[in-house]
Amino acid sequence: MTMICATGSKPYNDLYVYLLNGMLSNNDEQILGDAFLGNWVEGGNSFLFFSRPSRDVVAGVSSQHPGLELVEDHYFTYEQWQGGGLDAIRIGKFLIVPPGVDREAGEGVIKIFLDPGVVFGNCLHPTTRDCLKALSIVAAKDQMDRVLDLGTGTGILAIAAALVGAKRVLAVDLNPLCVKTARENVKLNHPEGTIRVVEGSAEDIVGEPADLVFANIHYKVIKGLLGRKSFSKKRQLIISGLMRSQYRDVRVELERRNFRIVREWDHEMTWYTVLAKKEGEKGAPAILG
Repeated sequence: MTMICATGSKPYNDLYVYLLNGMLSNNDEQILGDAFLGNWVEGGNSFLFFSRPSRDVVAGVSSQHPGLELVEDHYFTYEQWQGGGLDAIRIGKFLIVPPGVDREAGEGVIKIFLDPGVVFGNCLHPTTRDCLKALSIVAAKDQMDRVLDLGTGTGILAIAAALVGAKRVLAVDLNPLCVKTARENVKLNHPEGTIRVVEGSAEDIVGEPADLVFANIHYKVIKGLLGRKSFSKKRQLIISGLMRSQYRDVRVELERRNFRIVREWDHEMTWYTVLAKKEGEKGAPAILG
């Protein structure tokens, strides 16, 4: 499945989404036709994405498997699905360039080509933007040999870390469609020798050595990770995806585990992101951004 379109046009005009109760196997995906774009698996359901109307195809496949049931279908334009128009976005020292956009990066600006495909993550969400801002701060002050990206999504944070000098980046996501998309974006930006994208859970790789960890993931997962020695021993953490009450709890846990809050961001007092360093590391005092 090809999900990358570096130049010329956006990857898709229209998206047709079919919700199945049950899990569609990889083998079944092979017979869904050339309009099939991907399978988002979540909570025992399969969300099938197509570039053309394909209800008959999906109904035919589901009828062959007693455990599958076609529940509903939806239509979106690509812009509606991604939550806005597609244009280059400047975030910190990064310029994020989507398919079909030709934009030159200025001096000192790092260009990242990003095709989110049908995965959420075109850098419009404040948690993604603030994670990139946090990375810009880290890159300006510290050397990052190894980075972990927990819940990589489109791969944007892993790619950004590699482009600012990380020597080895390990990115993980539970969702196979995210893994495919992230791998394609890695190829598009050419740091294949630096980044490895794997399918699995954050808990699977948190024990790997790292100077910096991204965790822009669910609160419950973050809480569980904070209880692990392998996580709390990391030198720097960028944690995001937190609501206000959740962030208060996470901040208490970080400080209890001898982390110093270097900087924190909030978007409309709703989404919170924090950059934290193990106490004793050099850096500026905490700033609310």
